[in-house]
Amino acid sequence: MAVSIRDVANQAGVSVGTVSNVLNRPESVAAHTVDRVRAAIDALGYVRNDAARQLRAGRSDTVGLVVLDAGNPFFSDLARGAEDAAAERGLSVLLGNSDERPDREDAYLGLFEEQRVRGVLLSPSSERLETAERLRAHGIPVVLVDRSAPGSPFSSVAVDDEHGGYIAARHLLDQGRRRIAFVGGQRSLRQVADRLAGAERAAAETPGGRVEHVPTEQLTVLAGREAGAALGARAPRPDAVFAVNDLVALGVMQALVMLGSVRIPEDVALIGYDDIAFAQSAVVPLTSIRQPAHLIGSTALALLDALAADPTHATETIEFDPELVVRASTGARPESGTDPS
Repeated sequence: MAVSIRDVANQAGVSVGTVSNVLNRPESVAAHTVDRVRAAIDALGYVRNDAARQLRAGRSDTVGLVVLDAGNPFFSDLARGAEDAAAERGLSVLLGNSDERPDREDAYLGLFEEQRVRGVLLSPSSERLETAERLRAHGIPVVLVDRSAPGSPFSSVAVDDEHGGYIAARHLLDQGRRRIAFVGGQRSLRQVADRLAGAERAAAETPGGRVEHVPTEQLTVLAGREAGAALGARAPRPDAVFAVNDLVALGVMQALVMLGSVRIPEDVALIGYDDIAFAQSAVVPLTSIRQPAHLIGSTALALLDALAADPTHATETIEFDPELVVRASTGARPESGTDPS
């Protein structure tokens, strides 16, 4: 049975109010009484009910974060950015992984609502935002991360994914590639749809350029490996692959290298998205579109904190520019940060 504050008071021979003062305002209590109460706390193993304290105070020091894939280094970096910004404000972050499943996303949002969190950072798994709208209606602010939502009631912090898709495909087309396979995900996921739309726009500007969507159920290395094996066996095969993220790109690279008959970049140029740490150290260093993941997380946390402090704070849509980082997998010039558009 959990030890209560009354048990501590009885053990120390003081009132419940005195124990509360020791926990919250120790400077107002005599030093010898503070020592006696703390000794009782240690002896009984008392742990304060912080959720109840925050409920009474009407303010939580906890923020919820729901991401699409906690195993993706991009989201790890984003979470680190949010945690760093939260720590500066005396806040903590609770992390939930939706695994791109709307039902798991809703479950985490419901849990965070029950915990009366200060606010929620959300990378949505679909266009359906009813649960997030419910939290917002109940006074819990929600900021979308890695996803823009212009015209919606939600503030958001993301990268311009349509432009990111455009500069990725533009780079491949400028290298003389014309048959681009866009590998990964479903169009129902906004990030996939926007990156694909950008790639298609670049191809439409180029005579002979075309983009084929090769969907996958997941955005993982294994999904990329399966897609890469299928593409490598084609005749004719695409002369370029634009993977929806770096994990998928690394899987495609593994599959093509294991075939033994396909060379990167001579036969197939390959570009990813996110520029995770593994991209630079791949067997063929991977060209990628860089997103400032840590900055997205820290900026979103700061915006969420402002919304929690002032519910009348205006809705903001913050978009960062993606950056092309060129490496050996597209057979071009050495690594740089140039944007050809």
